[in-house]
Amino acid sequence: MKEKILIENGTIIDGTGSKEYIGNIIIEDNKIIAIGESAKDFSKEKDIKKIDASEKFVMPGIIDAHCHISFDEPTSNDELFFHRRQALAAIISGHNARKVLLAGVTGFCDPDSLHEIGIDLRDAINSGYVEGPRMSVGGNALLTSVGGTAGRLIPDEGIRGYAQIVQNKDEIITEVRRQIKNGADWIKVHVTGLIPNQKEAGEISVWSYDELKLVCDLAHDLGIPVVGHVRNAKGVIDSIKAGMDMILHATFMDEEAIDLVCETKTPIVPTFTFQANLADFGEIIGASSDYKEIFRKEIVDNCEIFKKIHDAGVPLLCGTESGFSMTPYGEWHYRELEVFVNDIGMSNLESIICATKNASKALKMEGQVGTLENNMLADILILDENPLNDITVLGDKSKISTIILNGREVDRTKPETEITPPQGWRLSPYSDKILTQKVAKNS
Repeated sequence: MKEKILIENGTIIDGTGSKEYIGNIIIEDNKIIAIGESAKDFSKEKDIKKIDASEKFVMPGIIDAHCHISFDEPTSNDELFFHRRQALAAIISGHNARKVLLAGVTGFCDPDSLHEIGIDLRDAINSGYVEGPRMSVGGNALLTSVGGTAGRLIPDEGIRGYAQIVQNKDEIITEVRRQIKNGADWIKVHVTGLIPNQKEAGEISVWSYDELKLVCDLAHDLGIPVVGHVRNAKGVIDSIKAGMDMILHATFMDEEAIDLVCETKTPIVPTFTFQANLADFGEIIGASSDYKEIFRKEIVDNCEIFKKIHDAGVPLLCGTESGFSMTPYGEWHYRELEVFVNDIGMSNLESIICATKNASKALKMEGQVGTLENNMLADILILDENPLNDITVLGDKSKISTIILNGREVDRTKPETEITPPQGWRLSPYSDKILTQKVAKNS
């Protein structure tokens, strides 16, 4: 017999942009079968589980459109690339997936992962072996030998960490086909990167247009979309013209790039949470004060651009880049909404849409999750306080009354276990300075 759940008398924020209203929601098996007026008559049924949502607020589960579940919060690229063992990373990823779920995140996109762990974790979650949110995943990110944002840590060929280096047309074709054969939901390309002594703002384009077109055409022929890491105007233009389906960051756009984004309505995931956390709290955890200004400036310099494209109807998606020491799992998945409100100038409701309805695009489940409507899959949060008044409510786990994933209430009674990082897992520097005689004498 299929289980029925009645969420009764809650203030419903349905994620469509409609005004909130008090009403009921009926869930049967894993779907919403009635909501609002059509759900009134079910309260008299005997075989129905009731959740009293009086004076509470009901909304779709958060979808994080940019999360790296396999990284396990490294403090540096060196730690990420050289201190992660494959099997252990897979086990720890399963633990971290539950932390993400308990923060009210019912789905996330992991565009690239160490050792392509994301593909197997997604399948383990779908099969019930591991508890965690819905996932869409990429395999290894495609990089050229320029190295993306990791520079000289990336070899000229082969694999390192999450990166697969491709040198020519044949290698691109082989790798795209291999990833799709192995089950990738997305193909990710590091379109831009960093080089020593570069003069441009942001990053430089490290792929040609023809190379990007080859990736997009090949992936699309096999039914798989392409997502790009892009931090400059040329990269945005080339990526969209090549047929890319979603862009991460998309900062430092010029007028030509802005016009093209507005014309094509290409989904954008700004991913400002990392920068916002580093700017606001970096010094507390030992980050350089220079970084604080650099990352704050990236937000300031680009927010007007994102406001412009948002006003033009371009879908912005909330993604946090959770998985680094600056963005640990289960802690900051609400922060992108806060940045959208405080820096881009959205209303709280608009930011919620970016983290629910819009972000369903990153799951490849648009029209199935992200809103509370008839026949949608039942991924639902019930909150003690109103996120339309204070968006940071979504960051306080004590104010999340109920999490429902795929029609089932998540058990949050199991206590979190104490974690001790395995030997060699974390970077262990000898020191944070060089011990010259001058330093010794001045100590």
